[in-house]
Amino acid sequence: MAVSPDDRNASAPPIAHRAARIEDAFHDFRAKRARKRGYLSTVVPYTGYGSPTWVRVLGRVLLASEPKPGSRADRKNRKRVESIRGWRSFTSVPVNDVTVTIEVNGTTHEVRPDRGGVIDTVLPVKLTPGWHTVRMRTADGVGVAEAPVFIVDPATRFGVISDIDDTVMVTALPRPLLAAWNTFVLNEHARVPTPGMAVLLERLAAEHPGTPVIYLSTGAWNVAPTITRFLSRNLFPAGPLLLTDWGPTHDRWFRSGKEHKQLNLARLAGEFPHLRWLLVGDDGQHDETIYKEFATLHPDNVAAVAIRQLSNGEAVLAGGRSMAEKHTETSGVPWMYSPDGAGLSAELIAHGLLT
Repeated sequence: MAVSPDDRNASAPPIAHRAARIEDAFHDFRAKRARKRGYLSTVVPYTGYGSPTWVRVLGRVLLASEPKPGSRADRKNRKRVESIRGWRSFTSVPVNDVTVTIEVNGTTHEVRPDRGGVIDTVLPVKLTPGWHTVRMRTADGVGVAEAPVFIVDPATRFGVISDIDDTVMVTALPRPLLAAWNTFVLNEHARVPTPGMAVLLERLAAEHPGTPVIYLSTGAWNVAPTITRFLSRNLFPAGPLLLTDWGPTHDRWFRSGKEHKQLNLARLAGEFPHLRWLLVGDDGQHDETIYKEFATLHPDNVAAVAIRQLSNGEAVLAGGRSMAEKHTETSGVPWMYSPDGAGLSAELIAHGLLT
């Protein structure tokens, strides 16, 4: 049977945005040069999450070289993946033309990264609640990358979703410079935790056993290892990072950070309909607007909204406050405000979410 032009157009894949095509061509050029120099595909593992029947596996495939003999990295016996830090995480070449083998509880699956080298896939599993390890490798790479995954118990009824910049980490920088800060401040020691926030999140995790703690941010996947080390060093509870891939998308010049948060919140509500989330953010970005929309659409999935108030100086650097007035309630969901974790703890105690 003949196929009409309309049918052919309907079935054909959409044409990528010009910026995306330019970026892809640039990455292909760099990948060819890097491979000629002996660089191999390397999986950078990220923390994932799931339920006893499925798991969301996250990671990124980049080209990297082994440390040179006698170099500082070689003397410290660093692995190839550990060389992809700081600004190198932004200049490393992502690859999507490799097959990644993922092993979960003795079962293997093969997936392909997206155009930015990001692995974000859901696999069927049979796992018990708690922490498990997923192993990932590429055919042309060396070694196996291990990614922790947290399996949420179906009996759990409470979870925490928290922003990062200006919520658990004080940046005190103008928004236009935030990307440069995340790129060139290589050491997690240089980052300052928000007072009391680590204690707050740890208390929530301790008082609600099995609580998933998810860090949702508009930051780039490139800084995930640094943020993970920062959270661990400052005693924040371990949990998955849900970040984004910088650069052009398939259909636009720039990615929308607001849309990234909205989509992931909606996804988590669908994946865990039995959970009521405490949404933690700050009043210097779009967190209040995003959380209000989510609480309106999914009031049964929100236990409360906790907003860290920026200081006047921080608010100026952030471009102002997102709302002129404080919220008190949205569709029955309580809101609370404080400049630090201790103040938010007191508010949560008053609302019965902490003891």
